[in-house]
Amino acid sequence: MKKSADFNGKKVLVVDDDQDFLEQTSIVLRSLGFEIRSAENQKEAEAMIEKENFDLAVFDLMLENNDSGFVLSYKFKKKNPETPVILVSAVTAETGLAFDSETPEGKSWIKADVFLNKGIRPEQLEKEIKRLM
Repeated sequence: MKKSADFNGKKVLVVDDDQDFLEQTSIVLRSLGFEIRSAENQKEAEAMIEKENFDLAVFDLMLENNDSGFVLSYKFKKKNPETPVILVSAVTAETGLAFDSETPEGKSWIKADVFLNKGIRPEQLEKEIKRLM
Protein backbone atom coordinates (compact mmCIF):
# COMPACT_ATOMS: atom_id res chain seq x y z
CA MET A 1 0.00 0.00 0.00
CA LYS A 2 1.38 3.38 -1.02
CA LYS A 3 2.14 5.79 1.83
CA SER A 4 -0.03 8.89 1.78
CA ALA A 5 0.75 12.13 3.58
CA ASP A 6 -2.89 13.12 4.04
CA PHE A 7 -2.89 12.58 7.78
CA ASN A 8 0.79 12.88 8.77
CA GLY A 9 1.11 13.87 12.41
CA LYS A 10 -2.47 12.83 13.21
CA LYS A 11 -3.03 10.27 15.94
CA VAL A 12 -5.72 7.57 15.85
CA LEU A 13 -6.97 5.22 18.57
CA VAL A 14 -8.00 1.80 17.22
CA VAL A 15 -9.76 -0.58 19.62
CA ASP A 16 -10.69 -4.15 18.71
CA ASP A 17 -10.33 -7.55 20.37
CA ASP A 18 -9.82 -9.22 16.96
CA GLN A 19 -6.04 -9.10 16.48
CA ASP A 20 -6.32 -9.63 12.70
CA PHE A 21 -8.77 -6.73 12.27
CA LEU A 22 -6.66 -4.54 14.54
CA GLU A 23 -3.53 -5.22 12.49
CA GLN A 24 -5.23 -4.82 9.10
CA THR A 25 -6.87 -1.56 10.12
CA SER A 26 -3.59 -0.27 11.55
CA ILE A 27 -1.82 -1.00 8.25
CA VAL A 28 -4.45 0.97 6.31
CA LEU A 29 -4.35 3.89 8.74
CA ARG A 30 -0.54 3.94 8.85
CA SER A 31 -0.51 4.07 5.03
CA LEU A 32 -2.61 7.24 5.29
CA GLY A 33 0.02 8.81 7.55
CA PHE A 34 -1.63 8.23 10.94
CA GLU A 35 0.28 7.49 14.11
CA ILE A 36 -1.45 4.44 15.61
CA ARG A 37 -2.37 3.76 19.23
CA SER A 38 -4.27 0.54 19.82
CA ALA A 39 -6.05 -1.32 22.58
CA GLU A 40 -7.69 -4.74 22.73
CA ASN A 41 -10.29 -4.07 25.42
CA GLN A 42 -12.55 -1.39 26.87
CA LYS A 43 -10.58 -0.86 30.09
CA GLU A 44 -7.28 -0.29 28.26
CA ALA A 45 -9.00 2.05 25.79
CA GLU A 46 -10.65 4.09 28.55
CA ALA A 47 -7.25 4.64 30.18
CA MET A 48 -5.82 5.83 26.86
CA ILE A 49 -8.77 8.18 26.28
CA GLU A 50 -8.13 9.77 29.68
CA LYS A 51 -4.37 10.24 29.11
CA GLU A 52 -4.04 11.12 25.43
CA ASN A 53 -5.65 13.23 22.74
CA PHE A 54 -6.53 11.75 19.38
CA ASP A 55 -7.54 13.08 15.98
CA LEU A 56 -9.69 10.03 15.15
CA ALA A 57 -11.05 6.94 16.90
CA VAL A 58 -12.08 3.56 15.47
CA PHE A 59 -13.91 1.33 17.96
CA ASP A 60 -15.25 -2.20 17.66
CA LEU A 61 -18.78 -2.45 19.05
CA MET A 62 -18.50 -5.76 20.89
CA LEU A 63 -15.44 -6.16 23.09
CA GLU A 64 -15.70 -7.69 26.57
CA ASN A 65 -19.26 -6.34 26.73
CA ASN A 66 -21.79 -6.26 23.89
CA ASP A 67 -22.02 -2.46 24.20
CA SER A 68 -18.34 -1.62 24.81
CA GLY A 69 -18.07 0.38 21.59
CA PHE A 70 -21.09 2.49 22.50
CA VAL A 71 -19.61 3.16 25.96
CA LEU A 72 -16.21 4.07 24.48
CA SER A 73 -17.83 6.36 21.90
CA TYR A 74 -19.79 8.14 24.63
CA LYS A 75 -16.72 8.63 26.85
CA PHE A 76 -14.55 9.68 23.91
CA LYS A 77 -17.09 12.22 22.59
CA LYS A 78 -17.61 13.62 26.10
CA LYS A 79 -13.91 14.55 26.18
CA ASN A 80 -13.48 15.24 22.43
CA PRO A 81 -16.88 16.28 20.99
CA GLU A 82 -15.47 17.43 17.63
CA THR A 83 -13.21 14.42 17.00
CA PRO A 84 -14.59 11.83 14.56
CA VAL A 85 -15.48 8.37 15.87
CA ILE A 86 -15.98 5.38 13.59
CA LEU A 87 -17.78 2.42 15.13
CA VAL A 88 -17.25 -0.94 13.42
CA SER A 89 -18.91 -4.27 14.03
CA ALA A 90 -19.86 -7.65 12.68
CA VAL A 91 -23.08 -7.48 14.75
CA THR A 92 -25.32 -7.09 11.69
CA ALA A 93 -23.87 -10.20 10.04
CA GLU A 94 -23.98 -12.16 13.30
CA THR A 95 -27.38 -11.10 14.66
CA GLY A 96 -29.26 -9.27 11.92
CA LEU A 97 -29.42 -6.13 14.10
CA ALA A 98 -28.61 -2.97 12.19
CA PHE A 99 -27.54 0.41 13.56
CA ASP A 100 -27.58 3.73 11.76
CA SER A 101 -25.75 6.69 13.28
CA GLU A 102 -27.02 8.93 10.47
CA THR A 103 -30.72 9.01 11.45
CA PRO A 104 -32.00 11.49 14.08
CA GLU A 105 -32.93 8.58 16.36
CA GLY A 106 -29.51 6.96 15.91
CA LYS A 107 -27.70 10.24 16.51
CA SER A 108 -29.54 10.68 19.81
CA TRP A 109 -27.90 7.62 21.37
CA ILE A 110 -25.07 6.42 19.11
CA LYS A 111 -22.22 8.79 19.91
CA ALA A 112 -20.26 7.87 16.80
CA ASP A 113 -20.07 9.75 13.52
CA VAL A 114 -20.43 6.67 11.37
CA PHE A 115 -21.25 2.98 11.88
CA LEU A 116 -19.56 0.53 9.50
CA ASN A 117 -20.07 -3.19 9.15
CA LYS A 118 -16.92 -5.29 9.36
CA GLY A 119 -15.66 -6.50 6.05
CA ILE A 120 -14.92 -2.88 5.23
CA ARG A 121 -12.52 -2.41 2.33
CA PRO A 122 -9.43 -0.18 2.79
CA GLU A 123 -10.64 2.34 0.19
CA GLN A 124 -14.06 2.51 1.91
CA LEU A 125 -12.41 3.25 5.27
CA GLU A 126 -10.20 5.89 3.65
CA LYS A 127 -13.23 7.52 1.99
CA GLU A 128 -15.12 7.73 5.31
CA ILE A 129 -12.10 9.18 7.10
CA LYS A 130 -11.62 11.85 4.45
CA ARG A 131 -15.33 12.70 4.62
CA LEU A 132 -15.21 13.03 8.43
CA MET A 133 -11.93 14.94 8.63
